[in-house]
Amino acid sequence: MSSVIKIRPLGFPWETNDPFLFCAYHEDQYPRGNGKLGPDASLEGRTIGQDFTIKNGWRMYHGRRIPGFPAHPHRGFETITIVQKGLVDHSDSLGAAGRFGNGDVQWMTAGKGVQHSEMFPLLNTEKENPLLLFQIWLNLPRNKKMVTPHFKMLWQEDIPILKISDTDKNNIEITVIAGTLDEITAPPPAPDSWATDLNNEIAIWTIKMAPNATFTFPTTSEGINRSLYFFKGKEVFSEGYTIPVNHEIIVNSSQEFILKNGDTEAHLLLLQGKPINEPVVKHGPFVMNNQLEIREAIHEYQQTEFGGWPWDEHDHVHGPSKGRFALYPDGTEIKK
Repeated sequence: MSSVIKIRPLGFPWETNDPFLFCAYHEDQYPRGNGKLGPDASLEGRTIGQDFTIKNGWRMYHGRRIPGFPAHPHRGFETITIVQKGLVDHSDSLGAAGRFGNGDVQWMTAGKGVQHSEMFPLLNTEKENPLLLFQIWLNLPRNKKMVTPHFKMLWQEDIPILKISDTDKNNIEITVIAGTLDEITAPPPAPDSWATDLNNEIAIWTIKMAPNATFTFPTTSEGINRSLYFFKGKEVFSEGYTIPVNHEIIVNSSQEFILKNGDTEAHLLLLQGKPINEPVVKHGPFVMNNQLEIREAIHEYQQTEFGGWPWDEHDHVHGPSKGRFALYPDGTEIKK
């Protein structure tokens, strides 16, 4: 019996399966900075405030001076932001803030409601500022949707990487952001996450395969959803399928699955977990179980703005001299 269930092309955002809601993949070749954390380039011809068309290799998204996503609300789920290249400046309605990137991961539980901004400061003024990040939306079960918001940093230095070779001595490198692999365990997720219960078998890995490398994926319990997102490379092979880049491979994770790379280095993202199996009703930045809860979320946000916005600007950034750091709502600051 084939372990490959389905192969489908990647759109924007990437489709996911329960307990995940979707994954946004951003890769932008930003030019050098202008000294004010924006691009040293003309913005003419862009739909400023809504720039999602890749022009000259990059986008401003909702940013007007600095690329990124100014203050916006969330309720009822979690965001997991994996930044492989570049930097993200975080600010939120709890007064928390941070600058992270180049391998760091932020795990934020929106819970009962939070506003946050995610800006992409272009610190380098002498060279380009490439950005590559994934933002994964992980659902919360009904009994956790209204928990107190929380954010946690998984710093690059603390995230384990498994480096192995296949029988032909081709290298495979797997970064374990959530879950376990060969006795390696990722840092703990946010405390109210679906991922905290090991029985839910949540796994989030990024995978780099050398040309011609072969990897056999470990099996899981029955009923666990697993998808592989092949986002960089040329082609990979499994069970008679030739799978080109920019495709998702949905597999039966309880069966052995062997993936062989082609002649170009391949990069993949793995998302895996036990489904929550509850109704999902989405309206923009709110994810609840029914329409009444969505209307309540909209009404509450209109009335309270989830605590308001404590920063001077909705596209708040932290200045060109600031390093990687996390400032938590209780005033604790961690510098890296």
